[in-house]
Amino acid sequence: MTLRSSSNLRVTGLITALALLWGSGFFWIKLGLDGFTPTQLTLARLALGALVLVPIVLVRRLRLPRGSAMWGHLAVSALIANAIPYTLFAVAEQTTPSSIAGVINATTPLWTAIIALLMCVDRPVKRRRLSGLALGFVGAVVVLSPWSTDSPGTLGGFIACAAAAASYGGAYVYQARYLTNRGLSPLVLTASQLAIATGMLAITLPFGPGTETHPGVIAIAAVVILGVLGTGLALVINYRLITTEGPTSASVVTYLLPAVAVALGVAILGEPAGWSLPIGGALILLGVALVRRSRPAEPARRPP
Repeated sequence: MTLRSSSNLRVTGLITALALLWGSGFFWIKLGLDGFTPTQLTLARLALGALVLVPIVLVRRLRLPRGSAMWGHLAVSALIANAIPYTLFAVAEQTTPSSIAGVINATTPLWTAIIALLMCVDRPVKRRRLSGLALGFVGAVVVLSPWSTDSPGTLGGFIACAAAAASYGGAYVYQARYLTNRGLSPLVLTASQLAIATGMLAITLPFGPGTETHPGVIAIAAVVILGVLGTGLALVINYRLITTEGPTSASVVTYLLPAVAVALGVAILGEPAGWSLPIGGALILLGVALVRRSRPAEPARRPP
């Protein structure tokens, strides 16, 4: 096996692992909600993820953020990239199938493009990108199927999923403007965000509904897997892909997440899978492809 084929095989393995970890997150959220409230689940997920990343940062002695301005930007990023979307997806899956949550999550690049345009940090809209945005949101409407009397999930759950994806989109724009290219490792930024977001959720926990719960073994295992593997380990893999292959190559995982979420939701949880889910999901991914295709390729950044 040549060095190049070995490298390609390694990258493929990392992308596959990341797709399975992130794509299964919606499945673990659904199982975890059987014993935890959305706030409890999100707090545990953030805390466990931080427990994975923070020791890595300390052991490697990576440079930590300095200055109140940088920590302020990290706090905003932690709110809109972690605390809000993680909680919204947990709230949504109380009434919405995990498969639908996974498909709607794929609209994140569409929201990113729209928010970047509104904040005047992106190029003017081209016809291809405009077509991609329109097609992607048509796909989201198809997934919702408002014309159907037996549409799975609720409108409130669908809105919560869309709001979570929009929050992710806003976070990408905010991070690109205030956090990246500041001489800090993405691993440090991510670990800092998870630690801050954990503190945010800990503050709100006493005010959440149903604080006294009695989770079973399955719910506890689901939350542990979601936090340690689906959040902590997945972010380490994502960081590695971005560092060695570049963000464009790493973003390929976006197209695999809905398939994993739908497969687990339908095959294991027995969630309904009408024609609207695969067709709407395909339209969303096609729209994302059109939006991303208009962007110039970003070179890989190989470490010294």
